[in-house]
Amino acid sequence: MNVLSGKSVYKGIVMGPVVVLKKDDCQVKRTKIEDAEAEIARIASAIEKSKEQLQALYEKALGEVGETSAMIFEVHQMMLEDEDYLDAVYNIIRTEKTNAEYAVAVTGDNFAEMFAGMDDDYMKARAADIKDISNRLIRNLAGYESVDFANMEPSIIIADDLTPSETVQMDKSKILAFATVHGSTNSHTAILARMMNIPALIGVPMDLEQVKSGMTAIVDGFEGTVTLEPSEEIRAVTEAKIKEEEEKKNLLLELKGKENVTLDGKSIDIFANIGSVGDIGYVLENDAGGIGLFRSEFLYLGRDTFPTEEEQFQAYKQVLQTMAGKKVVIRTLDIGADKQVDYFGLEKEENPALGYRAIRICLKQPDIFRTQLRALLRAAVYGNLSIMYPMITSTEEVVQIYKIVDEVEEELANEEIPFKIPEQGIMVETPAAVMISDELAQMVDFFSIGTNDLTQYTLAIDRQNEKLDDFYNPHHKAILRMIKMVVDNAHKAGKWAGICGELGADLDLTEEFVRMGVDELSVAPSMVLKVRKNVREMTAEI
Repeated sequence: MNVLSGKSVYKGIVMGPVVVLKKDDCQVKRTKIEDAEAEIARIASAIEKSKEQLQALYEKALGEVGETSAMIFEVHQMMLEDEDYLDAVYNIIRTEKTNAEYAVAVTGDNFAEMFAGMDDDYMKARAADIKDISNRLIRNLAGYESVDFANMEPSIIIADDLTPSETVQMDKSKILAFATVHGSTNSHTAILARMMNIPALIGVPMDLEQVKSGMTAIVDGFEGTVTLEPSEEIRAVTEAKIKEEEEKKNLLLELKGKENVTLDGKSIDIFANIGSVGDIGYVLENDAGGIGLFRSEFLYLGRDTFPTEEEQFQAYKQVLQTMAGKKVVIRTLDIGADKQVDYFGLEKEENPALGYRAIRICLKQPDIFRTQLRALLRAAVYGNLSIMYPMITSTEEVVQIYKIVDEVEEELANEEIPFKIPEQGIMVETPAAVMISDELAQMVDFFSIGTNDLTQYTLAIDRQNEKLDDFYNPHHKAILRMIKMVVDNAHKAGKWAGICGELGADLDLTEEFVRMGVDELSVAPSMVLKVRKNVREMTAEI
């Protein structure tokens, strides 16, 4: 038995089998071979395995995001059968007497370079597809076993760290808990854990070469410990704790269908934050009044090309239809900083949190923005949509945004495509936006305060830097005063103001937020009933 300590980012306790996620560091080496036909046979086997994987991905995507988005995996299956591509691979093996991995790598690079150099945008986009299928073939040739989330049993995920693009591809129904060696309490792994209502620890000093998939482990978010191969005595104690926690959860479920009203009659909206269409189930399961933050950037992660207008439209439409008239606030693209996407071609920055990200990308690369806005305006016809623009620092940015929205509106009207101009608001997550919130309130329909970034920018602390966790204080008086200022300025202009950052779920601050006059708290789905309980047990008037 081995007990390791870390920082808890979501409390809870589970016991189950371990799945260790290791980074794909499959290096391609060139080796001489004697039997070229044996190498070609290896490729045939790797192609069949790759097709099976892609078919599984297609079926998963079909259920979660619809046929249009799932088509990319069918395209990849067809590309694996491309005669020109395969002939080039076989030719290298036979003429250079080299191993299959090297031949695939060279062919992949050559074809990707060829496509990237073409004038046609569609053909250029195929460069990323070629790289993807080549990398998949190489992994399968090398015997690299990726985790099959679709078919694995419910497990505890152990990793060095997890990126947003990795977490978005996981089958969340199969994850019992997270435990990572690195990461910050404000990382996307932590946010995902809180959304899913599962225990999670970061900063656990694990040797990933020693931890093996299949081991039994206990993740205790209350104690901040990971126990590997627990004794029978510890297992029995843990099972009793798990049963006790289930009973507490069942008591919370009795709050389903109840109003978010204080003892003295003040009401507040409690909405949920989500990152993908597949997360709507958590919203409905936890009885949220709406979606206060749909992180649309997750449509851009875990893929090799920009999502098309149609792909985005179908995703937004599905969310709005499923929510059946309840408010859905969709945040426009917030790529950059800790959410990097290779095909955006973003250059490395010394300080990405202060760099080229979010609305700055959208205003500098308006074609990307227009595509998303077209999809959003079209989807608005199908439900109660609000659009929210992130990282605003000036009134001039809002003017620029509205100009592009007007142009998109005119385009859709000329094309006779049904659309609707929805409510439009901004995320208040920079001190600049706070200080001019009186002016901004005259221009927009609502404010939603992003406390994660607002805290990092106000305190001059990188929230992804785990060394600074002890200095990161979201309860700082400056933050709370800023929130009050934003709420007051919104109300003076007759607009509503909510909180969609992690602080909205801080149960120690629920009373203070209600008394400040915050109109809406948007939290991880798992926190909706807990916040409701707090609201129903408090009085708004002191």
